Amino acid sequence: MVEFLRILDLCGTFAFAVSGATAGVRRNLDIFGVLVLSFAASSCGGIIRDLLIGSVPPAAFKDWRYLTVSVIAGIITFFWKPIIRKLRYWVLCLDAAGLAFFAVSGTVKSLAFGLSPIMSALLGMITAIGGGMVRDVLLAEVPNVLKQELYAVAALLGASVVAIGHYFDHTLSASTIIGGLTCFALRLISIRKGWQLPVAKIK
Repeated sequence: MVEFLRILDLCGTFAFAVSGATAGVRRNLDIFGVLVLSFAASSCGGIIRDLLIGSVPPAAFKDWRYLTVSVIAGIITFFWKPIIRKLRYWVLCLDAAGLAFFAVSGTVKSLAFGLSPIMSALLGMITAIGGGMVRDVLLAEVPNVLKQELYAVAALLGASVVAIGHYFDHTLSASTIIGGLTCFALRLISIRKGWQLPVAKIK
């Protein structure tokens, strides 16, 4: 279980690190700024989760691989800017994959620490969206999760599938795969179709 969680976390870390670094490159930050955004986007969600469930120090501080993966992703993005720009759609796909990985791993870890399925699903969502929110705050932007196409909803749905599967005593690996695919598919479809929740409008 520990290795399974670590693999999910590291996959999500790389995916979100590329997303965070890409945001820094778009804002013309120097390499240090890009690496800071890379680490913030990839690790802050997991750090928030670990602090809330009492897993301290957080995994991002205990395991050198988290920092290493985020730095490598940030350096690749910084020096290969033209390629990353051309692969914008695939970067969005990578971001959706990171969302799915973190939603699932956050839920599984919360369940392992004895939280209820409902609270575990909420923490799975927080794990998935926390890093992106910190990234946007550092860039002085309204967090995308508050205005983009079904971002937090996709994470919550994927996390809920995992929690429900655990509640009904189904195989955790099966519900994890189904939950991750559900989150990933809903996020990609919302990007392509432009689906979003109702927006507050002032006449």
